[in-house]
Amino acid sequence: MLLFKNDEQIKVIPLGGMNEIGKNMTVIEYRDEIIIIDAGLSFPEDEMLGIDIVIPDITYLVKNRDKIKGIFITHGHEDHIGALPYLLKKINIPVYGSRLSMGLLEVKLKEHKLENVELHIIKPREVIKLRNMEVEFVKTTHSIPDSYSIAIHTDQGVIFHTGDFKVDLTPIDGDVMDFRRICELSEEGVILMLSDSTNAERPGYTKSEKKVGVGLDDLFTKAGDSRIIVATFASNIHRLQQVVDAAKKHGRKVTVSGRSMLNVVNVAKELGYLEIEDDMIIDLNDVGNYEDKELVIITTGSQGEPMSALARMANSEHKKIEIKEGDLVIISAHPIPGNEKLISKVINFLLEKGAEVVSSEIADIHVSGHACQQELKLMLRLVKPKFFLPAHGEYRMLKKHAELARSLGMNKEDIFVINNGDILEVGKDEASIKGKVATGNILVDGLGVGDVGNIVLRDRKHLSEDGLMTIVVTISKEEGRVLAGPDIISRGFVYVRESEDLMDGAKQIVRDVLSECEEHNIKEWAYLKNNIKEQLKEYLYQKTKRNPMILPIIMEV
Repeated sequence: MLLFKNDEQIKVIPLGGMNEIGKNMTVIEYRDEIIIIDAGLSFPEDEMLGIDIVIPDITYLVKNRDKIKGIFITHGHEDHIGALPYLLKKINIPVYGSRLSMGLLEVKLKEHKLENVELHIIKPREVIKLRNMEVEFVKTTHSIPDSYSIAIHTDQGVIFHTGDFKVDLTPIDGDVMDFRRICELSEEGVILMLSDSTNAERPGYTKSEKKVGVGLDDLFTKAGDSRIIVATFASNIHRLQQVVDAAKKHGRKVTVSGRSMLNVVNVAKELGYLEIEDDMIIDLNDVGNYEDKELVIITTGSQGEPMSALARMANSEHKKIEIKEGDLVIISAHPIPGNEKLISKVINFLLEKGAEVVSSEIADIHVSGHACQQELKLMLRLVKPKFFLPAHGEYRMLKKHAELARSLGMNKEDIFVINNGDILEVGKDEASIKGKVATGNILVDGLGVGDVGNIVLRDRKHLSEDGLMTIVVTISKEEGRVLAGPDIISRGFVYVRESEDLMDGAKQIVRDVLSECEEHNIKEWAYLKNNIKEQLKEYLYQKTKRNPMILPIIMEV
């Protein structure tokens, strides 16, 4: 235990993961030291047109970079490690995590051409000692191997962060949650617990991953001579292992489609987390050398992502795999809220091509990796925190988790449902919200990080809904006289050839504005452009009840 006694309070600042799914990142600050737990991404919402991923705003961390001692990773899912390359480009600090998490991170760092990053592989119960804090990794169970809870020891008491977890007493790898250590930490005195709230609205217990193996085996038996295609999350290595085990039992070879799936399989196989004989796995280019009854294709696309391997197969755009009559497609994942339409579209295309599609709604082929209500209650009972902070979930999930804690006897004033950026100060005997730091979404579009904001998104939305009209005019620099134009170009607004009267009227509006400015010798192009916009906007709305983006271009000669 740490000997340095002081009444200073610990700051707990979530930069992501509150009131949202994904983008998990939590800052723990004590005296002159900061540690970061996770650095995840989330995927764009429908209105974020053209955006690839969303990461947390790290302005607070950049300002306090000298205090940061390291990033501590609970597990290797994208919503917990996906933002790390972007963070490490700004602040090069040590990263601590399991062997698998570091293996998956290394692939990301190579893709981003990041070198000289200090990676530390940590084992369960291992402790990293800082000056004011000691950080301990505690084994838990989730849908990916090597998942940890994190305990931060201070002279004020222990802060316990569960990470994503479920209570699986029969995990695929046999590596169960470290209940003994969790109870020992409780005896030491946990002043605050942050806990996964993803399934806080679901009653009962989450089923064991082994249940999926039974369902897969049954489907493989019924498949007969059909080719089997299994779509699941790339990072769900326990699920991949069960697909491999079923393939081996039924005498089938395994091939992999999808870049992220291939990366994960290679890393997991190399590190020993995925057990598959070399002669069982074949190259995607060689599938034509085998009969359908000898094949299992593991692919990305369980969420219907338009560019995923399964979606490309369904749309006949995949270079190697063509869906055909009799194929059995198993979608071993539950739809993330908002993805239902995408998945439905892919399923319809697969069915049209003659494939049989089995989803988690039809068969027992998916279980969640997150704790349901009874497991969340169990964790609260085991840890017995003085203060409680529901984390990792939308507001309704956080609120329900808070209600579960109250049902166990916790006082309402000891439970905090907070927002990203809120500063929760915690001590031995008190906790309160004191202030806020800069937070929000940083949008990643291609190679651009943060250069697309609300104004750009607003313009993209405007263009997508009403289209664009460009007006090109050439004007004499000296005399202000019109030399050419106006020429009008329409994109996404109306088809010009079928709207000649509308275009002629628009040109006349522009001519009138130009004549008026020429008559009064006005050469302020900003004034001229604004007049053209206002006059055209009124005219076009009157004629079409639409508001296209109007872009006047004035060229001086």
